[in-house]
Amino acid sequence: MSADSRIEAITRRIVERSRPSREVYLERVRGQISKGVHRSVLSCGNLAHGFAACSVGDKAALAGDIIPNLGIITAYNDMLSAHQPFETYPALIRKAAAEAGGIAQVAGGVPAMCDGVTQGQPGMELSLFSRDVIAMAAGIGLSHNMFDAAVFLGVCDKIVPGLVIAALTFGHLPSVFIPAGPMTTGLPNDEKSRIRQLYAEGKVGRAELLEAESKSYHGPGTCTFYGTANSNQMLMEIMGFHMPGASFINPNTPLRDALTKEATKRALAITAQGNEFTPAGEMIDERSIVNGVVGLHATGGSTNHTLHLVAMARAAGIHLTWQDISDLSDIVPLLARVYPNGLADVNHFHAAGGMGFLIKQLLKAGFVHDDVRTVYGQGLAAYTIDPRLGPDGNVIRQPSPEESADPKVLARIDTPFQPNGGLKMLTGNLGKAVIKVSAVKPERQVIEAPAIVFHDQQELQDAFKAGTLDRDFVAVVRFQGPKSNGMPELHRLTPPLGVLQDRGFKVALVTDGRMSGASGKVPAAIHVTPEAVDGGAIAKIRDGDVIRLDAIAGTLEVLAPAAEFAARPAIVADLSANEFGMGRELFAPLRRVAGPADEGASVLY
Repeated sequence: MSADSRIEAITRRIVERSRPSREVYLERVRGQISKGVHRSVLSCGNLAHGFAACSVGDKAALAGDIIPNLGIITAYNDMLSAHQPFETYPALIRKAAAEAGGIAQVAGGVPAMCDGVTQGQPGMELSLFSRDVIAMAAGIGLSHNMFDAAVFLGVCDKIVPGLVIAALTFGHLPSVFIPAGPMTTGLPNDEKSRIRQLYAEGKVGRAELLEAESKSYHGPGTCTFYGTANSNQMLMEIMGFHMPGASFINPNTPLRDALTKEATKRALAITAQGNEFTPAGEMIDERSIVNGVVGLHATGGSTNHTLHLVAMARAAGIHLTWQDISDLSDIVPLLARVYPNGLADVNHFHAAGGMGFLIKQLLKAGFVHDDVRTVYGQGLAAYTIDPRLGPDGNVIRQPSPEESADPKVLARIDTPFQPNGGLKMLTGNLGKAVIKVSAVKPERQVIEAPAIVFHDQQELQDAFKAGTLDRDFVAVVRFQGPKSNGMPELHRLTPPLGVLQDRGFKVALVTDGRMSGASGKVPAAIHVTPEAVDGGAIAKIRDGDVIRLDAIAGTLEVLAPAAEFAARPAIVADLSANEFGMGRELFAPLRRVAGPADEGASVLY
């Protein structure tokens, strides 16, 4: 299947732009591959340390170069619902590896924090940087050079992007990502959102709010709304890092365990000792990255991936830009309505046809590249399936249906919910920003109103509670960028802004911070760069300046005389309150060297 000519053109320009860095990257990967099985370079003392805790049989096997050894990088902890199921995975993986004639060892653990727990709290200021810490921690685990392939156990917001960066940094190794799956459906997401707004208005108390939240987040697995965590799972499948159909099977089910065993055996099958060697650095290329971006648009995915996809691509020597992402959004139609872009959750999405149906529709229109490499060993068409549990306990795959089981949740390519993906880049005299409009009503996609400036999200909350925001305005929440305070998500601002919008006021948000994968019905220009702490134009805005946010034209402007605005001094804020507490002092070096949002807000590149 050939790709649409517009998709091909964007892919080609990414290839050309990336050529110098991609060639250097591939040369390094191939240099590592040429060294053969890496345990062979270890001294006897090195190797003895590496298998000291193994059984006698495993020690004998690892002493040679024949039996493949699988390194497990795990983000397990039992506080977070999405990662708690991973507790039992290492034993399952070791057993499956032994059945396939291999060995598996836990190479290392990485931190896994939850933005849901830290939302609006000081710990959120560590969240974005945890991505790069995870990449480095995984790198430490794999640096022992004991492994022929790796499997990565991770699900949520920064964890998967960090693990992908690590997998591509160790691009000479085959890498398979093994998910845990979403929790079963609880309180509907729109009802949860309604209770949050009532709480923000003071119409229900904390007890009612906690009851609603607990009914929404009620068991093991990923949160069921379509935020960054579930966008991650979509990406891993459409980019070929998952086994086909693996993304959205609930935890602690026979099919989930069967998929985990299958992924383990496949990881061992694609090592250099076999006939299907698939190193991650060669497998993932510009076409894979484009497929990921297309999947993000087709599903109305997380705005956080305008940061993460850029950083992930950079780890493979590929230079993806916001303009590429925005241009692809103009081409790719929205095919999924999953909260916050609709009422359904990811379980409903999977039941309607899920990833297999989605990929089949995108292939029909040529919106994704079929001629890519995947861990499954075939092109993307092999992912147009519906996974089932076979009578012998193994995974069987049936062709995905031709029709959606619920057209209100998952649409055909010829009857999309909207003609574009809804993620756009904004440009203007404030620099560059990103906006997600797939959940914003068309009449609210252009806002022109006076600015009210805040230097802290709590200031906006306090103003809302004081009743001083009952008017048309654009909330400018600045000094929230990566160098300022780690670029926290500002999702707690959604309820008060949503209340004001529901009261009939024209409201919008402009910030150099993030707004999370749950970006919803309020127009929000986020990731503004240059950020305020770097003297960006957002630091020049004053209360009362008229701001025009036009998501249709793709512009973000302060409507002030150009010469006067350019001559204004940038405000300098006292950020000392963000420098200590909850570990923030440990991250001061990262804040100093963080890159701009449009380059992934990374400390690594």
